[in-house]
Amino acid sequence: MKILNDWRIVILICLTLGLAPFFPEPHIYGKLKWLAGGAKGMSALDYLDIFFHGFPFVLLMRIKGW
Repeated sequence: MKILNDWRIVILICLTLGLAPFFPEPHIYGKLKWLAGGAKGMSALDYLDIFFHGFPFVLLMRIKGW
């Protein structure tokens, strides 16, 4: 799909869907901290949440060649 290869659209998706909700901290950041802290009490829904909020960043890394 052409839209997934346009870096401007992917950055917009990262800033909106990837980081939402923004307060008190970006959601993906909080989940990654929880995961790095041992993931105590994480359910399958939390892992799915990490996947969906992290997928835009995976697209961005793919475009940038990382």
